Amino acid sequence: MPQALQSDRGQTLPIYIWMTGILLFVAFAFFAFAQAASARNGAQSAADAAALAAAQDARGELVDGLGGSIGEGDEWLDWLGGDKFTGDGARGAAEALAADNDSSVIGFGSAEVNGYPGFRAKIETNYTVGDSIIPGTESQHAQAEATAIVKPRCDLAPAAAPEKAVEFECDGGDSFEIDPDDFDLADLPDASVLFSVHLAD
Repeated sequence: MPQALQSDRGQTLPIYIWMTGILLFVAFAFFAFAQAASARNGAQSAADAAALAAAQDARGELVDGLGGSIGEGDEWLDWLGGDKFTGDGARGAAEALAADNDSSVIGFGSAEVNGYPGFRAKIETNYTVGDSIIPGTESQHAQAEATAIVKPRCDLAPAAAPEKAVEFECDGGDSFEIDPDDFDLADLPDASVLFSVHLAD
């Protein structure tokens, strides 16, 4: 074999090994970033679910309060304003949804966005980013937070009298009437007609 050919092969082998090492490092680095992105996405989904669960619990409280107050006084219209809930069960609802998403609530509180009440939930994943070439990821948990609000969907005339039959016009073209003197819980529309629950922008 010619001496020149052997020399070329001898020079090429270290370059090949070096290039292979670089490509493997890039591949592992990309995998590490993909792991981190997946953990962040999972955390955000868990935070969204937790905040929405808290707001939905408050919406249920509003509907129950509305139904229980009609015919018992003149304050039942206030329940439709969307801010008379106590939120006592909201954190429990948030924690349950976070757990369903393999996460834990590490921060929770009431919030207000554009005048609408709601809840802010901060969560941390129970799982870690995982082993990677980046030191520390094997013990790093992802965190995220979200805020969800409860927004009334129905309007009534400002001069409406709570002791008389009242007709409501709601978003989406829905309408219903409540007569305090002739009321049954079945007269109330679905909670989603009365109040919308959504994540705050």
